[in-house]
Amino acid sequence: MNSTFSAKNGLGGELVPPPDKSLTHRALLLSSIAEGRTLIHNPLDTGDCRSTRRCLEELGVVLKESRKSGERLMEVSGAGLMGYREPAGVLDAENSGTTIRLLAGLLAGLPIYTVISGDRSLVARPMGRIIEPLRQMGACIAGRSNGRFAPLTFLPGEGLLTARSFNLEIPSAQVKSALLLAALKCSGTTVISGRIESRDHTERLFQYLELPLVREKEYLKLEPCSEIPPFEITIPGDISSAAFFITGALISGKDLLIRHCGINPTRLGFLKVIRKMGAEAHILEVDVNCGEPVGTIQIRPGELKGVVIRESEIPDLIDEIPLIAVIALFARGSTTVQGAGELRYKESDRLEAIARLVRAVGAELTLDQDGFTIEGGQALASGIIDAGHDHRIAMAGAILSSGVRDKIVVRGIEAAEVSFPDFISSFRALGGEVE
Repeated sequence: MNSTFSAKNGLGGELVPPPDKSLTHRALLLSSIAEGRTLIHNPLDTGDCRSTRRCLEELGVVLKESRKSGERLMEVSGAGLMGYREPAGVLDAENSGTTIRLLAGLLAGLPIYTVISGDRSLVARPMGRIIEPLRQMGACIAGRSNGRFAPLTFLPGEGLLTARSFNLEIPSAQVKSALLLAALKCSGTTVISGRIESRDHTERLFQYLELPLVREKEYLKLEPCSEIPPFEITIPGDISSAAFFITGALISGKDLLIRHCGINPTRLGFLKVIRKMGAEAHILEVDVNCGEPVGTIQIRPGELKGVVIRESEIPDLIDEIPLIAVIALFARGSTTVQGAGELRYKESDRLEAIARLVRAVGAELTLDQDGFTIEGGQALASGIIDAGHDHRIAMAGAILSSGVRDKIVVRGIEAAEVSFPDFISSFRALGGEVE
C-alpha cells in the first residue's frame, strides 16, 4: 500500500506510545510456562506478538483475550515448565525473530517433537548463535545448513538439559534471553558472561518473579528452577515506537510529551544520543511496574549537531539507528555510526535500507560494512521510499516528511503494523497529514 505523508507544520503535542513489543513477547512466553493464571494488561496486538500467541496456542497454552475499561487484557493459563503439548503441525513464527529465537530456548530439551519456521525473510535470518549453545546444553536440534537457518526441528529430549558457561562475543538480547529460558530446565548452574549489556527485560522479569538469577555487571548466573509462578503485569509504552515521533519533533522544531512510556535504562541509548546532538530530553514522573521503570518523557528541540556513535553504544539503540540517520540529515556537521553490522540481519539489510531511504530524498551517505557517515545540511526533496517490508524503515520514511516539509510517499506503510498499529492515526493527531 502506498501512502503520502506530509507535516508542513511539524509534529508535536502529546503521545501515548503503543505497548512495548519486547515486553509483550516476554510476558506471553514466561506466562506460558507458569503454574497457574497470569494476567497481562495492555499487551501489544500486532503481527509479531500474534505470531507468539498462535505458536503458544499450538503448544496447548490457553490464552483468553478480553477488554476491561477499554484496556486489552490477556489471561494466560500456563502449561508449566515442561508441559507444552506436541503440536500437530509446523509452528509458524511468520516474520518474528523474537518469537522463533526465544521460543527455541523454551522448546529445547522438551519431550516433544516440534518444528518451527517462518516467512521468506525469517528463514533467511541467522539462527546459529541460538542453536549452537542450545546444542551444547544437550538439546537435539536440526535445521537448514546444520542449524544455521530455519525451519528448525526440535527432537524429544530425555531429561533435563546440562548447564554450561557461555561467553557472548556479540551483545544480543535474543541470544541472552533464549539461553536464560533454556537454563530454567537445566540440572545445574548456567553462567552467561561477555557482552551481556543488551536490553535486560528478561532478567528484570526473572528477578520480579524471584527466580534464582544472580545479576552482576560481568555475568549472569541462573540456578535450576522447578516452577514459574503466575504473575500480573501491565505493559508500558514502547520507547522505540515513541522514538519515531521524537525524531519528527526534533527535525520540525516542535515540543513533544510522551506519557506512560517504558524507560528501561538499557533502552535509553536514543535519548542519550539526541542529547549529545543538542536536543533536550527530560524524564519525569518515574514509577516501577514489575521491575520495569515507567515515566513521562519531555522533548524540546535544539540546534542539532553531528556526533560519532561507537560500537559500545549500539546495543542500547539498535532499533533507532534508522532514526539517527534521519536526524543526521538535519544536523550541523557529520554523523557517523560504527559497529552496527547486526543491522544487516534484521527484517531487511537495514544498513542498505537506510542508504536507500537517505538517497530517496536526494541526499548521500558513505556506507560501510557496519555503519555509515552522513553529512548534515544537504538539500532534501520530496521522494518515494520503499519500506521493503521493514516496519522501522516504513515509519522512518514517513517521519522524514516533517523535516523535508514536503510530501513523502512510502511504499508498504502497512509494515508499521508489526510494532505500531496506530502509527497513521498518531501521525495525524500530532499534526501530520496522510493521503
